[in-house]
Amino acid sequence: KISSLTSFLKKDSHFPLNEKALRQFHQLEEAFTIAPILSHFDSSLPTILETDASDYAVGAVLSQISDSEKHPIAFDSSTLLPDELNYDIHEMELLGIVWALKRWKDFLLSLSSSFEVLTDHSSLQYFMSSKILTCRQARWA
Repeated sequence: KISSLTSFLKKDSHFPLNEKALRQFHQLEEAFTIAPILSHFDSSLPTILETDASDYAVGAVLSQISDSEKHPIAFDSSTLLPDELNYDIHEMELLGIVWALKRWKDFLLSLSSSFEVLTDHSSLQYFMSSKILTCRQARWA
């Protein structure tokens, strides 16, 4: 929704006062005011790492289950580097997982039990059993 706004974060860029940019700004402003409240991390609770990738960025949510409800602990995203923009979609999705694991490594290593990784890209299932990986995939494995 706001991908065109991120280009204005660069040095010496100017925010255009056109209708599309203002609409996106107001959508972002509204999202900040209605966002869910973050919970404190508890290493004894069941933990879920949800990731997603797009044509230009990866994002993730770290959540925990408490009182039978999922509570967000942290949100983060990162734009892809120029070389990463050339990855196939399944490699971008895998990159999203690897990036999130590195991002929240300290939280995840402190857990008293395993955690769940959720992604919306079903083709990643073959990475779990594949014996043939690219060099990049092997580094991530």
